[in-house]
Formats: sequence, C-alpha cells, structure tokens
Amino acid sequence: MRTLAKDILTAAVMGLVVPGIVLSIAARQTDTPPETTAQTVQPTVQETVRLPVLVRQEDGTVSQTDMDGYLVGVVLAEMPVSFESEALEAQSVVARTYARKAWETGGKHGDCSVCTSSACCQGYISQEDYLSQGGTEEGLKKVRAAVAATSGWVLTYEGELIEATYFSCSGGSTEDAAAVWGTEFPYLQAVASPGEEKAAHYTDTVRFSADAFQDALGVTLSGSPGSWFRDVTYTDGGGVDTIVIGGTTYKGTFLRSLLGLRSTAFSVSTTEDTVTITTRGYGHRVGMSQYGADAMAVTGSTCQEILAHYYPGTTLTKLG
Repeated sequence: MRTLAKDILTAAVMGLVVPGIVLSIAARQTDTPPETTAQTVQPTVQETVRLPVLVRQEDGTVSQTDMDGYLVGVVLAEMPVSFESEALEAQSVVARTYARKAWETGGKHGDCSVCTSSACCQGYISQEDYLSQGGTEEGLKKVRAAVAATSGWVLTYEGELIEATYFSCSGGSTEDAAAVWGTEFPYLQAVASPGEEKAAHYTDTVRFSADAFQDALGVTLSGSPGSWFRDVTYTDGGGVDTIVIGGTTYKGTFLRSLLGLRSTAFSVSTTEDTVTITTRGYGHRVGMSQYGADAMAVTGSTCQEILAHYYPGTTLTKLG
C-alpha cells in the first residue's frame, strides 16, 4: 500500500495518530447474503488486533491461528499470485475485514469461525499445501508481503466493520447488494469495473435444447423458444432483474441459481430448438471484483484507491 505510510506520517505530524488510525475513503465470495445478525462479541480496538482466527475445516473441526497467517492462506486460495501487489494488498484488507466481522457477529456458523469454502466464507489453503500443489516460493513470498504491508487494516463504515463481499469478475460493472440480496448497503453499490477482459469467465455460454430448458424450469411452454422470452428489466449493475418466460415473471437471481449461470448479467438467444444464455462476469458481482482490482493496479492504482472505488464511502481503519 504505497500511500498508507505517507498518510500515516502526515497524520502523525498533525498530531492525529491514535490507536485506531482511520483514512477516509470518499470515492464512490460467496453467493449467500451478508450476515446481519446482532453483534455477539464487542472487543475493543486493541483486543481486536490480538484476537485469533477460528478456522473451520472441511471435517467440521475448528482450529485456531493468527490473523496474518490465516490471511496468507486466504489470499493464496482466492486470488492468483500473478496479480499486482496492490491488488493482493486490497484482497488482504477485504479478507481481514471479513474474518473480523465473523468474530464480532458470530459469522455464518454462529461460533465466530470462518470455514475454508469460498462458496460459504472464504477459500483457504495452507502454505504447505500451496507449495506441495505446485505453488512457488516466489508466489508465497509475494502474498506474505501483501499481507504484512496491510497488517491490521480493515474497512469500516460509520465506525462498523463492513460486509466485505468480493467475487471473481464483474463483466464490466459490479452490482448493488439490494439487487442480489434485497438488503441495501450504502457502500455496496454498482460501479464500473473496466479492464477485466483477461478473466477466464469474462463471458461464458450455456446452451440448452428446448426440452432441456423446459425441464430445468419445470414447465411446459408453447410455441418456439423465440416466443418464450420478453419484457426484460435490468438492475443498475446491468444484471437481469426480471424476465418474463412463457408468461411467468422470473427473477434473474432465481434463474442464475436454477440454471447454474455464472452471473445474473446475461442475454438470451434462441433458434427453433435451442436456448443459448451468454453471461458476463463470474460471481454475485457485489463488492470488489478481483480481476477489476488487478486491472486498476496494472494502471497504477494503489490499494487504497482500489478499495475506495469498490467500497465507496468506507474508511480504511488501522486496528491497534
């Protein structure tokens, strides 16, 4: 984070550095909704820094580890090590925020733990497994440096840890949280996310026979596929909000889940006996796009600028 040390030094000269340093961000992972449970644990700023991370393994056992060690495993699992260092640093801040939020609220598992599934909490791979599975010492060193450079930094909004959602690729624009989960968060709004074309799933196509499509929906439709689809409405982020199929209105989020689509940003084309759906992006598209973060870093954006873009109105806060 090239700008953080400079910002902290400036604040120190002005006599503004306190145990919880904050840097205002004024610019504007899972597919399950963010947690909105009441806080069950409310540690002080100093206590939060020393709190362990409870990691729930695939077999259900829960182990305890230190924050930065855990974050190295998360970043290794969640983001390619070939990405720019500033993008890896942004990922470290967001992942740390997610883990601390789980501790304060009880998390999705109710016991303050985070599991190792990217479909539920955050992906995780041990450093030993990373190396044994073909990872390089150079890549590991790069991720360790990114985590160390951001140690203690989290994102807050009005003094509270944010719902730190992120995903792989947006296809050009992120999405409003309300459009996906029905809950509004001021800092989880649709923003442009250019430069993601190198992502493996920037676009993706799935093709159904007419019969298979009807089977997937559990309906029988009359006429040819070209007559089935009409009246599409879109979200601010360019996703399908609703679409009428055979006279029935479906939510884009429902169809994504039902049909196994990469995202809700999709278009439909038909022939006499096929339905082809082309998606843009991969994931729920709420929060930080990982490929978008790397694209910003490639063009010179800092970690702080990346976070400011994807989480508008939040504050970068130093714990401890």
